Amino acid sequence: MKKIYGIDVGGTTVKLGLFSEDGTLMEKWEIPTRTEENGKYILQDIGNAVKENAAKNNISKEELAGAGVGVPGAVLEFTKVNECVNLGWGSVNVGEELSEMIGCPVKVSNDANVAALGELWTGAAADYKSAVMVTLGTGVGGGIIIDGHIVDGSRGYGGEIGHMTVDPADDRVCNCGKTGCLELYASATGIVYETKKALEKSDADTALRSMENITAKDIFDLAKEGDAFAAEQVDKLGQKLALALGNIALMVDPEVFVIGGGVSKAGQILLDAVSRHFGTYTFGKAKEGKFVLATLGNDAGIYGAASLMLS
Repeated sequence: MKKIYGIDVGGTTVKLGLFSEDGTLMEKWEIPTRTEENGKYILQDIGNAVKENAAKNNISKEELAGAGVGVPGAVLEFTKVNECVNLGWGSVNVGEELSEMIGCPVKVSNDANVAALGELWTGAAADYKSAVMVTLGTGVGGGIIIDGHIVDGSRGYGGEIGHMTVDPADDRVCNCGKTGCLELYASATGIVYETKKALEKSDADTALRSMENITAKDIFDLAKEGDAFAAEQVDKLGQKLALALGNIALMVDPEVFVIGGGVSKAGQILLDAVSRHFGTYTFGKAKEGKFVLATLGNDAGIYGAASLMLS
């Protein structure tokens, strides 16, 4: 059975995993992401890390099926990165350059897309062929997989769920430069912002008033304990997510929606909030959409990156 490397490039660390073709994670480790000098050392460091690991494990070139890479940016033709602001990259042919370094085929895709692919390979969506994943963390990312294939679009911007407009009347500017984006409401920071704004306008009796530094976790925890105001904020979040996912359902009709990222640790209360509103934004059989929590956590990226080499 051949070996595959799965590589998830983040702004702070690069996560690497050594896999067998059946999806077994044999080893994982991390290296720092050196973003200085416009990220000129990142690919070199990855190449060295892969070659050192292959030598340590006596993996020959004949035994290596290749390496998959997830990056925080738009990717064309599974090789060319248009721009990765967080890494300092402009246009970089990651697939070609890394392939030359390590001597095996390399495929590249957006990090959110590969996370979705990972959940479809061995995670929460393993029983399905089509899934949409939305990751709720500091930002909001997304990945669309239909019949096992990533939907990344003609310019690499397919699956940018976090930047769908869910409130055209809101004039707050998102990091992407648009207004009204889902990320402004469904990210961890967005949930806190919306809750604090609601607190200022309300005289509701809630334990949130006594908290100096409110977190998204605080809001969910209090909602679970019966705090009516906190529960209302969770419901509002569910409505915004349902609006975005309902529209996606009418475009690609996935078998399942996978919700991941730090916010997803809230658990069933989050799924219930989305499910409660989902039918409002769909019709017919699309209302039967399923929602599950991601199971691979921070490893979803390396799993999905590795699985790129199987497609």
